Amino acid sequence: MVIQTNGLSFSFGDQQVVKSLSLEVPAGSIYGFLGPNGAGKTTTIKMLLNLLKTGEGSIHIFDKELNSNRIGILKQIGSLIEQPAIYHHLTGKENLMNRAMLLQVKEQRVDDMLKLVQLTAAAGKKAGQYSLGMKQRLGIALALLNDPKLLILDEPTNGLDPNGIIEIRELMLRIVKEGKTVFVSSHLLSEVEKMATHVGIINHGKMMFQGTIGDLQNINQPQVYIETDNTVDAANLLKRHNLEVSEIANDHLLIPFTSKQQISEMNALLVQNGITVFGINKQHKDLERLFLDITTNRN
Repeated sequence: MVIQTNGLSFSFGDQQVVKSLSLEVPAGSIYGFLGPNGAGKTTTIKMLLNLLKTGEGSIHIFDKELNSNRIGILKQIGSLIEQPAIYHHLTGKENLMNRAMLLQVKEQRVDDMLKLVQLTAAAGKKAGQYSLGMKQRLGIALALLNDPKLLILDEPTNGLDPNGIIEIRELMLRIVKEGKTVFVSSHLLSEVEKMATHVGIINHGKMMFQGTIGDLQNINQPQVYIETDNTVDAANLLKRHNLEVSEIANDHLLIPFTSKQQISEMNALLVQNGITVFGINKQHKDLERLFLDITTNRN
């Protein structure tokens, strides 16, 4: 595990915002750290970066205890907390060169990072004139300048348009292919589902679920999605034939999946009774629905 915490807790005064949190982040993973605003995500990240002193519990990064190996560990971590710290009056390259001098990194590394985040063409442009997506990519380039093993990103797609979100997602996938580990917090659950290999879901400071994306989907029964012209009549018909209807919406029904034969039989039943079926298929709940189920059921 690149990150491993045990019983990690933190309080602001009398308010406990992180409660006995145990994180396990495998090497080479994109770990999506999910939760609503105020769940404790940023506080946890600040403890991982030693920006906040751990209240209770322990943090091990690269198999070493953080407090007693602080400098050596932090040298191997790159981070971006919400908004990148960039100088708007400097060009993109000048921002990187300024950081490179502080880190004693060669100029070739600056050019490599500009290429990695696809900012080579805009390297001579003032950073203040960058779009939000370009600024976020520049922030990630700054975080990667010292070639860290672990990249920690707190809400890196905040405020981005769809193109910017896609750019950041593709960048993270490229970074992991280079052998790095990415720990990314987000409340954009559908976006994390597209890139994460592992997920931790936190609510009110408590870990609600931790595992692979596949593990998360496997704990929930697949559904049969039925799109029809009359959902009420369709639901009543299915119920009369002893079929459970888990959701009735204006344009679709959800039925717990049991087998492919079940789908075929339901389709035939509906059509034979004069109900038009526009579509019928098996589907897993998306991550947002899973998140709501988990936090609601365990809250």
